[in-house]
Amino acid sequence: MSTRRVHPPQLADERATLCGFLDYYRDTIRIKTADLDSAQLAATLGPSTMTLGGLLKHLAIVESFWFVDILQGQTQGEPWASVDWKNDPDWEWRTAKEDSPEQLRAYFDEAVAISDAILASTLSTGDLDIRSARPSRHSGEHFSVRWILVHLIEEYARHAGHADLLRESIDGQVGD
Repeated sequence: MSTRRVHPPQLADERATLCGFLDYYRDTIRIKTADLDSAQLAATLGPSTMTLGGLLKHLAIVESFWFVDILQGQTQGEPWASVDWKNDPDWEWRTAKEDSPEQLRAYFDEAVAISDAILASTLSTGDLDIRSARPSRHSGEHFSVRWILVHLIEEYARHAGHADLLRESIDGQVGD
């Protein structure tokens, strides 16, 4: 596998620790999906329909949703903006097989780059207690940047486990 990871700092402030863990899991997903072709990125395991390609596209929309939509309060760009999410809530999972490996990786890397820029800009004017522009649709409360970072770490860690199983079933690659 071609991608390398930087381990999160062991002695750092809260911001560096949270951002370090988020970057670590982003790189884990890059490693688990590196060097795979379209058929491999579309492979499923057992009765699940989850694929590594779908995972890349899902995490791209997750990044965009939390940083662009919720934190900034902006409208997400394409391809997300024109999706009818009410009628096709699993669009990213279902359509990933129609995208090339390069396009899937580009969606992911572009979403991460945009998220990182938004996070850097947001934190340049304050701290982890800054509140999101948009509130939770469930509670009506706004999210702190801290909450968003912890949630994304949780999301990535959970999906990294899925990626481990999928990658092993494709070519036997195991471990980090």
